[in-house]
Parts: sequence; C-alpha cells; structure tokens
Amino acid sequence: MTQARHVPVLMDSVLGALDPRRFEGRPSLWLDGTLGLAGHAKAILEAAGDQARLLGTDRDEQALALARQALQPFGTRIRLMHKSFAEVVDDDRLALDPESKGFDGILLDLGVSSLQLDSPERGFSFQREGPLDMRMDAGHGDGAGDWLAHADAAALERVLRDYGEERQARRMASAVLRARDLGELRNTLDLARVAERVLGRPRPGQIHPATRLFQALRLAVNGELEALEHALPRLRGMLAQGGRLAVISFHSLEDRLVKDDFRRESRDCICPPGLPECRCGHKASVRELSRKPMEAGEAETAGNPRSRSAKLRVIEKL
Repeated sequence: MTQARHVPVLMDSVLGALDPRRFEGRPSLWLDGTLGLAGHAKAILEAAGDQARLLGTDRDEQALALARQALQPFGTRIRLMHKSFAEVVDDDRLALDPESKGFDGILLDLGVSSLQLDSPERGFSFQREGPLDMRMDAGHGDGAGDWLAHADAAALERVLRDYGEERQARRMASAVLRARDLGELRNTLDLARVAERVLGRPRPGQIHPATRLFQALRLAVNGELEALEHALPRLRGMLAQGGRLAVISFHSLEDRLVKDDFRRESRDCICPPGLPECRCGHKASVRELSRKPMEAGEAETAGNPRSRSAKLRVIEKL
C-alpha cells in the first residue's frame, strides 16, 4: 500500500467554523464521518480539550488502520467504526455517552482521498496503471470493471451525464462500450485512452479528458450522491442544540446537494413563490454560518493543489 502525504484541506476554516475551542474545559462530542487519515479529527480533539470525545467512521479499511495509529494518543476518547457515514446515521449504537444530547460538531470531507488517489492498486487515478476498481470499501461490492461489464449504452450515458456532467456523454458511452466489447479495457490507463480518443489529448491548463469519466464511474460504483442525500437530514437531527455540521465538497453535484439542503432548512417557509401566505408550516431548524462556501486561499492551493476545488459549508442547529 502506498501511503500518501496527508494534507487536510481547509484546516483553518474547519476549525474556525466548528470552533472546538469553545468547549475547552467541558465535555463535547464530535463525529468525523469521513475520517480518512484523521488530520481534521486530531486537530479537533486537540483544540476541544481533554474532555472531548470523537466517533470516527470511514468505509476504507486502509485509511481506518492508519487513522487508528494517528489517534492512539487520545486513548479511550476515540471510537472508530468501519462504516460509511450513510450507514452510521442508521446505527442505533452511535452514542458514546448515554447522557449525550447529540453531537456538538459533525464533519464530512467528501470525495476521494489522497491515500486512494495515490494508491494505483485502488484504481481511482487515470494517471497511473491500476485495476478498474474505484471502490472506497475495497472489500465489498462491485468495482468499476464489474459495473462496466454489465452496463448498457443507456445506463452508461445516464451516469456520464448525471454524475460526470459530460457533454459528450453519448459518444463517450459508445466508445467505452466498444472498447469493452473488443477486450481493450484492461486497466485505468486503457480507460483513460478511450476518453482521449473521444475528446482529444489535453492542452496545457485543461483538465484531462478522462476526469469526468472517472468521476462519473466512481460516484456510480460507490453511490456517493445517494449516500449524501440520505445522510444530510439525519445528520442534522443528530446535532445537539448549537451543534454544527460542516461539509467539504469537491465538485458541483455534491456542493449543490449540500447548499440546497442547508438553504431549505434555514428558512421558515419553503412554499413555492407567489403564494399569498405560507401553507407549508415549515420552520427553520438551522442557520447557515455563511451564505457563500469557504474556499482555500492562494497559499493553501499553492501548497496543496487538491484543495483548489474544495468548498466548505456550515450550519448551526437552532
């Protein structure tokens, strides 16, 4: 396994928004639903003081093993679970403390991690040869190769259009399935070459033509958007009064889901425009800490290019 250099994105913004220092000297409870290599979790625990406890979950067993080592100094104040955050919200064994009234802070850092991208054997990267896998939980479910083996043109086109926002979805789907049928999809580089044949080789400053293809397949294989849509209302319900939910997203589909959910739940009325009076009876349950997402500055993007597309949105439970 290749271990990546771990640079947590938007660290200062996350700590500023969740503000764990406000709990120093008193108990607090935290959930990191996408633990990764535990960079954010470690910083939260250090800032919140020695009465803070944290539940960390991740669907990637490799990441979880490395996170366990990183968080070892915190002893019994941490609890780790091999689960996705979408499974965690339906788990009745969640509470670290039977007296707990909910989590004081919850963090989701969505998307693919540096560990996954930098491990060719996981199949997430189109820049190095690896199997057509892309599973975040490498031990469960079908990988991208299995998914493609059974996909028809309509299903692949829909995934490319809806999950990859690929303008040439029909042409791309046709080319991928033709390569599959000819036995030319042996690894990630083969799949990337199909994208180059359809869209042309990238020019300097352009994204690679395989970017949207790999994103679409990864989202489909892992059910990421469905998991986020399922989890958001439940995560809001798991917050203590005054608790905060912070979500870092890396592409427009995720960010749109988060923005729409946060904006709707921070309003007292969600009736269609034009009605003379409110009929929905909806009451705001949260407030947005910022209408615009927080993004990385020039210094962070220069040191960590993967932070360039990161957007952080935060709500506080009323």
